[in-house]
Amino acid sequence: MPARAVIHLVARRLRADHRDRVIAWLGGIDRPRRPEALESLAAEGVDHETAMIIDTSEGPIIVYAMQTDDLERSRAVTDESQRPIDAEHRAVMRAADAGPVAAEIVLDLRADER
Repeated sequence: MPARAVIHLVARRLRADHRDRVIAWLGGIDRPRRPEALESLAAEGVDHETAMIIDTSEGPIIVYAMQTDDLERSRAVTDESQRPIDAEHRAVMRAADAGPVAAEIVLDLRADER
C-alpha cells in the first residue's frame, strides 16, 4: 500500500528585523522563481507547500504547511540540496529564525478515516 501524503505544520518565530526580507524572498519564489521552486518541491517529494506570517505582540511567526508522504526524506533532500534556490532559502530562513513556537495540534481529521 503506497504511503499517503500528510499535511505537516511548522511554526517558527521570525526576527522582527528580518520579516520584510522573508516576505520579499518568499514573494520572489512564488513569482519569478516559481518554476525553479516547483522543481525543488518535486525533488523533495512535497505535493503542496504554503506559508503565512502572523504578526503577534511578541513578534512575527511564520507557519508552513507542507503536504508530503515522507517528511524526514523531504527535509534530508532539502538540507543536502545543491540547488541555488534551496541554498538561498536556507540562508534567508536561518538568518530570520528566532526559535520555535509552542503550539498544539487541536484538530486532525482525514477523509480516508471513514
